[in-house]
Amino acid sequence: MKLSTKTRYGTRILIELALRVDQGAIQVSQISSKQKISVKYLEQLLYTLKQAGIVKSVRGPKGGHLLAKNSNEIFLGQIVRLFEGQTDLVECISFPEKCEMSADCLVRNAWHDATSVLYEKLDGISIADLIHDNGKNNPAACQSL
Repeated sequence: MKLSTKTRYGTRILIELALRVDQGAIQVSQISSKQKISVKYLEQLLYTLKQAGIVKSVRGPKGGHLLAKNSNEIFLGQIVRLFEGQTDLVECISFPEKCEMSADCLVRNAWHDATSVLYEKLDGISIADLIHDNGKNNPAACQSL
């Protein structure tokens, strides 16, 4: 599975908001500058995150965006599903009719198990985990996602 830029950038946005949670609402221009994501693309991603109830907007002179949930309640599996949909490693897992070999396939169950393990792992990693475990509270760590 190869993750799209939507998923990778969406995760970076969430990390940026989590790192700056004490600063209140963060403006699009600040996120764009820090994460090197165009304003137009950033706004599209924020819209999706707002629709999912992960991010909220604040209007006004000190307006901007902030997390709608605590960073320990936002998981990578949720972000991947939001931007990618429920993605299986191979199509025949969800749609066995797409492959005439599905019923007799010796590897299909292994692909299914691998997909399950992948999402189980992603569902156990929160934005807070990324910040505290991998980022060592270093905002520059977001650049590598």
